[in-house]
Amino acid sequence: MAEQIDDYFISVVSGLVRGKSSTGVRPEDPIRPPSPLSVQGTLDLFDAQLGSRHLDLAARWLRSQGMGFYTIGSSGHEGNAAVAAALRPTDPALLHYRSGGFFLARAQQVDGSDPLRDVLLGVVAATEEPISGGRHKVFGRHDLGIIPQTSTVASHLPRAVGVAFSIARAHKLHLPSPWPADAVAVCSFGDASANHSTAVGAINTAVHSAYQGLPLPLLFVCEDNGIGISTKTPTGWIAANFGERAGLEYFEADGSDLPAAYATAKRAADWVRGHRKPAFLHLRTVRLMGHAGSDLESAYRTSAEITADFDRDPVLCTARLLIEGGHLGPTEILARYEDTRAEVLGLAREVAELSQLDSPAAVMRPLIDTAEQATAAVPERVDPAERAEFVGSPLPEEEGRLTLALSINRALLDVLARCPEALVFGEDVARKGGVYGVTRGLMKKAGSARVFDTLLDEQAILGLALGAGVSGLLPIPEIQYLAYLHNAADQIRGEGATLQFFSDRQYRNPMVVRIAGYGYQKGFGGHFHNDNAVAALRDIPGVVVASPSRPEDAAAMMHTCVAAARTAGAVCVFLEPIALYHIRDLHDDGDGLWLAPYPDPATQAENHVPIGSARTYGDGTDLTIVTYGNGLRMSLRVARKLERAHIAARVVDLRWLAPLPVQDVVREAHATGRVLVVDETRKSGGVSEGVVAALVDEGFTGPLARVTSENSFIPLGDAALEVLLSEDTVEAAAITLVSR
Repeated sequence: MAEQIDDYFISVVSGLVRGKSSTGVRPEDPIRPPSPLSVQGTLDLFDAQLGSRHLDLAARWLRSQGMGFYTIGSSGHEGNAAVAAALRPTDPALLHYRSGGFFLARAQQVDGSDPLRDVLLGVVAATEEPISGGRHKVFGRHDLGIIPQTSTVASHLPRAVGVAFSIARAHKLHLPSPWPADAVAVCSFGDASANHSTAVGAINTAVHSAYQGLPLPLLFVCEDNGIGISTKTPTGWIAANFGERAGLEYFEADGSDLPAAYATAKRAADWVRGHRKPAFLHLRTVRLMGHAGSDLESAYRTSAEITADFDRDPVLCTARLLIEGGHLGPTEILARYEDTRAEVLGLAREVAELSQLDSPAAVMRPLIDTAEQATAAVPERVDPAERAEFVGSPLPEEEGRLTLALSINRALLDVLARCPEALVFGEDVARKGGVYGVTRGLMKKAGSARVFDTLLDEQAILGLALGAGVSGLLPIPEIQYLAYLHNAADQIRGEGATLQFFSDRQYRNPMVVRIAGYGYQKGFGGHFHNDNAVAALRDIPGVVVASPSRPEDAAAMMHTCVAAARTAGAVCVFLEPIALYHIRDLHDDGDGLWLAPYPDPATQAENHVPIGSARTYGDGTDLTIVTYGNGLRMSLRVARKLERAHIAARVVDLRWLAPLPVQDVVREAHATGRVLVVDETRKSGGVSEGVVAALVDEGFTGPLARVTSENSFIPLGDAALEVLLSEDTVEAAAITLVSR
């Protein structure tokens, strides 16, 4: 259908008659009073619309020649150029995939760019492409304030809420920010995406925040073309759903009418900028040339339905406006149209010959660079006097031996003292101090602007972290239970972890996500409070997964994760074993052997726990037990029991589940020649699969076994012990392995 809409434009424009002369009309005069859009502004936006249209046509041509890749076009949505013109280039933008007009119009506001070439570089996946380096066709550029999104279906909306929140929060805390204090965040999406639970949750979060008086300068732009791939949106649905939403100012415009679209977008942007509250711009659009490059639109729409939309083509409507106003004649319009075609096709032919990513190392370079920088990260020292003033007396290292929960609490307190940009937030973390008291007292020390409660929505919590991370802040969100993470895992997988990859590290998402998890919790059990499913985290490239068991390790590893987030922009997940939070004893009641002193900052280098480093207990020569989490305490208890059977075991605590400390494990495996992997997660999809595979890959040939929990959800009460790994099972497996 590309040729059909192309031919239709040429045919209609050729038959138009120029209006009365525009002599005496100045470039700065309104194109159509009372719209504030000027004649020159209209011409500039028309150029952006023409560029966007010919980028779509060129992308289809490249694909037909086997030189381009799957791409979603912007045809019919070129009216979104008016939204860009109504905003400032310093307003952060998270864009819908049909935002070619917006991208080109914003590029007009910033010198030194070649946006047509930039987009085509993405179409052919050339390494010269300036935002992703050939890893995806995205609308993004750091100097334009456009944060790249990849084929988004509403997953970017929670981050947009976080960006809007962070504009005001950074200003309140007197912290540097990439966004001006009066900036407006803009987030665009389609009418079909508006129905996604992620979009509904994000809009609710924005309204919920504004209802409480929190500044949230966010402009939602719903580009409503009436269809999602092949499924029609009910007529009037967007207006009915959002038009009367309390706390959400509503604006509506026809994207095919450029002066009206600009006037309305300007009013909406100015309203958000002035009120610092969210607004919803309903921009009616039309979809032309199908959903995407591979879409056969005739399979679900009749020819009559398709061609009926041609007269609403925003490029044609702007051409009519200019011709009827006497600003350009049909010949001049067509010359402009064909000149743009020639320019874009010339660029397309040029970029098609450019090199693409050609090796695993080239593809993975952002991941590799992030990992190397994160692994090398060392916590910064803080001025002792400033720390003492913030933390108060006694200092953590003066408190004696601490539990796991207290050690994490004191580490967070130290982070808040050292990093003024750090925020701790989540459900119940502020006044209550968390379900288990891990964050108790932090709000009193750091203030409610830095330690605060959120609404009960994991997507909103992680979206806030994503937005804060790209806004110069250091978010430390809490997900109350591991089972709750699965409601929102895509915010880490599809948004947080991918950003450095698809922006070639120009944008980063530093964050440390605290999650209480694993099984063995007594008195408050059942699946949603005892969850041992970590496979979804270990599967995400580039994400650091920390799993401390011991109090001293937990503090040191928190400092390491914060350092990795700050220096490398790493996305870190900090898994905390609930059942070990308040444990004091190891072998016998009252022995206090699970307590440990807080690592003294004065000996920071000695206490540092690098990412991907294991810890070994004992020097037994008969058996190496590899474990983590609750398995560490079980394994240490079993190791003592094995002594009675004259079996000398050493216990290796992985500490890091991603990346696994492979070399440390291999070294300790060869020290005894036998390995038992003790894994409290499930037999399928658990951590032990990765450990065993790593040993095999590294050439370990000694006796090797593993014990795990069952492939079951965790039930309530003592029934949980029927499916969770036990000390008896570990002991029996160890004896069997050694006796082979």
